[in-house]
Amino acid sequence: MSDEQRLAFMEQVLSARARRHRPPFDEQLPEREQLLRALYPLDAPPHGPGWNHEELIDLAPSGQPAEAAVLAALVPRPQGTGVLLTRRNDGLRHHGGQVSFPGGRVEPGDRDAVAAALRESREEIALDAEQVRPLGYLDPFVTVSGFRVMPVVGVVDPGFVARPSPDEVAEVFEVPLAFLMDPDNLRSIEIQFRGRPRRVLEYAWPGQRIWGATAAILLNLRRHLEQVR
Repeated sequence: MSDEQRLAFMEQVLSARARRHRPPFDEQLPEREQLLRALYPLDAPPHGPGWNHEELIDLAPSGQPAEAAVLAALVPRPQGTGVLLTRRNDGLRHHGGQVSFPGGRVEPGDRDAVAAALRESREEIALDAEQVRPLGYLDPFVTVSGFRVMPVVGVVDPGFVARPSPDEVAEVFEVPLAFLMDPDNLRSIEIQFRGRPRRVLEYAWPGQRIWGATAAILLNLRRHLEQVR
């Protein structure tokens, strides 16, 4: 065996040993135990029209809202937990160009909100279900476009490499969870909606505008975490 072959063999052996001793990726998330205490369990999803329902009584479309689900994906990184977000394609009918979590409408074939969030994540950014460990639910959120969104919080394998669907997703990026959980980084702004003023939430992150439903879901996550400190 040559020196090069011996070196390659040793690197393979050491790499295999490191993988065997590395904890599962969901256990690498520092906030995992806190989240498990803070979230609604996977076998007991929350009910109700949405925690912001009363704010939209005269703004959302009439009738029963359509069911949707998103994946609030947390990625364990050496520098701290990241939140995986997407910027939607500008040409989409709903929320084109906006920053959002992977997700979409719950289809008849979906077993539950978790299945819908995972299916949509696979379709949008090629995230396999094996690379996600769902932890629980946040409170449902109603949108002005007529959706009742169920946020599913899950841990994503840090080895995941996004392959965004060009028809749906323009960009995939991460923002530090610590930044999004800092109250000083969240502000309320006034916009015009259907000819009347309305206040919405917004984070200013370099190169991105994280606002609306996505910012509100992140606020809901912060409130859940604050309850179990």
